[in-house]
Amino acid sequence: MPPKRFLAAALAVAAVAAGTSAATAAPAPTTTNAISSSFADTFADPSVIQGRDGYWYAYATSDPLVSNGPFGLMHMARTKDFSSWEYLGTVFNEQTKPNWAAPGSFFWAPDIRYFDGKYVMYFTVTDTLANPGSDFAIGAATAPTPTGPWTVSDGPVVTPKSDGNGGWYNTIDPALLTAADGKRYMYYGGFYGGISVTELTPDGLHAVGEPTQVTIGDRYEGSYVVYRDGYYYLMASSMNCCAGPTTGYSVFAGRSRSPKGPFLDADGVAMTESRVGGTTVIAQNGNKWIGPGHHAFMTDAAGQDHIVYHAIDRNAAWLTDPFGINRRPMLIDRIDWIDGWPRTRAGAGPSEAPVPAPVTGSGLGITATDPAGGLVGAARRPGDALGGPTAAISGVAQTRQSAAPGSLRVEAEVRLGSSFTTVLGGQQVVATVARGKVTVAAGRRTASASLPADFDPAQWNKLIVQVSGTTVSARLNDAGLGDVYAEAKVDVPGLKLAAAPVRWLGSAELDNLTVRPVATPVRRMAAVPKPGKLLAGDDFSGELGPDWSWVRPDAKAVVADGKLSWPLQNADLVGGGNTAGLLFHNTPAGDSWIAETKLHLDTGAGDIRNYQQAGMIAYLSDSDFARLGNVAIWKTRQNEYGRELVARPSDGATSYGAAAIGRSAPTEWMRLAYHKNAAGEHVYQAGTSVDGKNWTWGASWVLSAPAKLGLFAHGEFTGANPAPVATFDYLRFYESK
Repeated sequence: MPPKRFLAAALAVAAVAAGTSAATAAPAPTTTNAISSSFADTFADPSVIQGRDGYWYAYATSDPLVSNGPFGLMHMARTKDFSSWEYLGTVFNEQTKPNWAAPGSFFWAPDIRYFDGKYVMYFTVTDTLANPGSDFAIGAATAPTPTGPWTVSDGPVVTPKSDGNGGWYNTIDPALLTAADGKRYMYYGGFYGGISVTELTPDGLHAVGEPTQVTIGDRYEGSYVVYRDGYYYLMASSMNCCAGPTTGYSVFAGRSRSPKGPFLDADGVAMTESRVGGTTVIAQNGNKWIGPGHHAFMTDAAGQDHIVYHAIDRNAAWLTDPFGINRRPMLIDRIDWIDGWPRTRAGAGPSEAPVPAPVTGSGLGITATDPAGGLVGAARRPGDALGGPTAAISGVAQTRQSAAPGSLRVEAEVRLGSSFTTVLGGQQVVATVARGKVTVAAGRRTASASLPADFDPAQWNKLIVQVSGTTVSARLNDAGLGDVYAEAKVDVPGLKLAAAPVRWLGSAELDNLTVRPVATPVRRMAAVPKPGKLLAGDDFSGELGPDWSWVRPDAKAVVADGKLSWPLQNADLVGGGNTAGLLFHNTPAGDSWIAETKLHLDTGAGDIRNYQQAGMIAYLSDSDFARLGNVAIWKTRQNEYGRELVARPSDGATSYGAAAIGRSAPTEWMRLAYHKNAAGEHVYQAGTSVDGKNWTWGASWVLSAPAKLGLFAHGEFTGANPAPVATFDYLRFYESK
């Protein structure tokens, strides 16, 4: 807490005319996905950071930007408003790429950070000179500016990991976190081997110690970790990134009090379990965007979080010919924290129409990249090659204008002296960084958090002081990307922040200063399908009636004891393997309804039973269907919502991909909700439940016509004698409310 004489001095500065602005607010800017469309057709695996020059920089995996364009070794672009973009070229060329990468190696999934006065980019190297074959590794490069020049590390940050059978695990998709213990952690990995976390040296360039596996294999890749409200949130993408018009990529989350996990979902299920956990962050919703995933996080000047990710336009899925390079442009959408979990647009998924852009720049007449002009008592300094001019505070300073009453966020990149205090609402909120601690005081409530022992206040770091409703927080981190050195937070019932200038006491240098009202949080999930009155169906109390029909009848499927019992067929429905039986029930009339079944299928846990499955199907033909199944995928048990269609009409070649939904269980409930979208297309959204009461709704697939709706029980598998038996208690159709 600052001495009272400093607060008195701050009050005295208020005499220097701090009136409010009467300027008419300009219309709020908007963005329309895909935000990379002005300079690229594809910009996959995006990563973002705000540079000290005020621009937001985005980086993408190695690909041609446009069809038949030159191949680029990771791409760079920048924006001030997330609407207008400038392409900046590639990170590497043939002369500057890592000399320890094998010829022909690809460079994937850049992850950009800033700490210790430099920009650090991590990336996947798909093949090194150390071993024959694709021995994936994580590389790093440092630069003095967001655009380089990039100096590559002498060798991998994380070295290739052998699978013991002549192959290599997926040491891919890096994501850095600076945690509250002062250590830097690298998350990496993919479907083959799972995601692991390892500690890095303080300079972020070498792994130390033994890694900890934090997800089961065969489920996740493309991780990103952020700290919020005492938890570390691990978010990662699931299923296939790149199946053209059948891509079902989605993002799921778990959280932990420790950066090393275990990470549990909202139901308390670990992301390492065979019946794997994960709470949905984003999934496709039936508009044109499918396969949303491999994301980054950013927080705007109003404190609103956003997910930056790639997705595929299902009507323009390929950059090159079908089964070539997928066209994966960059998108952005709002993240809402609901009941402690990140949800894209409150669960509504990717946006297609214009939406509010991230808030950039400052209010109160402050030019974020020349903050001294909007302050009284601050000296202008010239800045450096990264940004400037900056504002130097030594003593007392304040904004020339008063902030409006209510929620407020004050953010700046700072180089700190021995003590630095931010005062909001007159004297209602006081946040101080001093003596190795971050402290907030509001009313009679005070909270403190210790900074790491090796925290360097002379380096540029992010300082955020925020009042959101009755919650007051002060946070120091290195790049503003969800990491944390220390955060102090208090809740003050009845707090109403008064209109007043923002004041500072002590010594610091400020850049990228923004003062903004806090974005109004969304607390309620978007609407999901809900069943109304029963329309039709069968509880299997007698023989199958005239409402049922078969494709390839299976005599082993028997109705008895109020159930349909169906031994899994050693058959499939994907590609040319169209040998599985399918059982259909007539669907109700109308433009919306919900089909529901209760399924029991025990596929065990932890062993390999590829690909035993049973569930529901929306079917147009053997080459055009959407299939929701409880399925064994290597050592995992998942709910897979797959899609097959003809991707190359010239020869009938099909494409198959899938999304993951909820958690599988030996007994579970499934729903397919049908409706027509605004374009008159036929949308089937999947939902699952492990208790029949609480439902997880996930991805939607769009079919070209109304489909047959029915059941299946099959999967090519070995070592199952006798075959597992799927039992269905009913198939019912309800109104959709």
